[in-house]
Amino acid sequence: MRPSRIDSLVAARREHPVAVAHLATGVPRTDLSVIGFLRTRPLWGKLSSMEMNRHPEDPSMLSWLPSIGSLFAAVLTVSVLVGSGLAVAQTRQESSPAGKSGDSLKSGDSLKSGDSLFEQWDRDKDGFLSREEFPKRFPALLFSKIDRNSDGQLSRKEDDAFRARSRVGNRNADRDLRLPEGVLVDRNLVYTVVQARSLPLDLYRPKSDAPTPLVIWIHGGGWKSGSKNGAGPALRQLLERGYAVASVEYRLSGEAIFPAAIEDCKAAVSFLRLHAGKYNLSPERFGAWGSSAGGHLVAMLGTTSDTNDFDTHPVTLKASSKVQAVCNWFGPSSFLRMNDFPGTLDHDSPESPESRFIGVPIQQYPERTQRANPMTYVSPSDPPFLHMHGDKDRLVPFNQSELLHSALKQAGVQTSLYRVVDGDHGFGGAKDSRADLVERSIRFFDATLGGE
Repeated sequence: MRPSRIDSLVAARREHPVAVAHLATGVPRTDLSVIGFLRTRPLWGKLSSMEMNRHPEDPSMLSWLPSIGSLFAAVLTVSVLVGSGLAVAQTRQESSPAGKSGDSLKSGDSLKSGDSLFEQWDRDKDGFLSREEFPKRFPALLFSKIDRNSDGQLSRKEDDAFRARSRVGNRNADRDLRLPEGVLVDRNLVYTVVQARSLPLDLYRPKSDAPTPLVIWIHGGGWKSGSKNGAGPALRQLLERGYAVASVEYRLSGEAIFPAAIEDCKAAVSFLRLHAGKYNLSPERFGAWGSSAGGHLVAMLGTTSDTNDFDTHPVTLKASSKVQAVCNWFGPSSFLRMNDFPGTLDHDSPESPESRFIGVPIQQYPERTQRANPMTYVSPSDPPFLHMHGDKDRLVPFNQSELLHSALKQAGVQTSLYRVVDGDHGFGGAKDSRADLVERSIRFFDATLGGE
């Protein structure tokens, strides 16, 4: 199937960060560019049929847009980026595939600013990339943007220069996140490598003499876009309460279909547990928190804790991929029932985020689809769950959390469902304030992981 323009833009985020229309990228709020302006204006919220300005911490929600709104937003943002030459401040090399001078990084290494897949793309080894060699998943305009001398081919020097331009403003990323004083930040830790594709995570650690509990953030984005940048809606609050926070990059559906994403997330958990001593983490106090598609993946982490079906990366043989608590913000749990209620998206469509995630139209392949449902794996040994879901959610129906909560309760698992009254997808329009919802989530981790 020919990739859509949106998928091309999403793919471009990973290898050439500046090209992506922020379908998935966190732009620092101190950035006074047009991009920053668009993200915080009501127009953005209207385009997405949700109040994006209510949850700027998780901009990956944009991937759930109706297709026309998404295309408009993407093209508009790319136009601004290309026209102005601005680099997106928080989209750095950490979301790029690894390859240092053509060599893959090992698990535990960090991605460096010069990492590139240039040599792997250069199939004829002539030192240049032709348009035929340039990855087809990238928009054509990106080639022209990198080709500064307009000779119709890209040199390694041009590629490196483009990457350097894309890192403008990144030195202030930590300041933009407003991290508490003394926080230790380990960016781009490679937790596993898949066919020369290095998968990184960011780790934020508070000052502490004793091992700290860890909350692992899994971003949303319809499994087809999203970024580990920003580390979720409560990074600062968690750090101030004594939690370490990890934010994970995983393969998106345009790169690899199910079960790649959950396999990657499990590998990230195992990597962090394997190196818990090095990073002063308490290995028996790992929680997972995610929103939307990320909510689905953390629910999968929780319900598959007693199966090794998705422990396929080598690191999962060295340390457990179990988590001890799950906070699921409005994630899907039963794909085949997502059209039970009318909404803004036809989830049964072959082009739906769910069908693209599975790799086939979900209703035509029910058995394959069931493998991706957290409900399929519910058992009494599952960790405690907190579900938070808007009862006016028009993208992921409220019943998705009801179904999983009911199944867990029937199995005897500790589970709680908080109805966010009048909340749409991302909690836009909710009666609860976002601060109250974040606090309720952190208190759940306090109770289950023994935090502050």
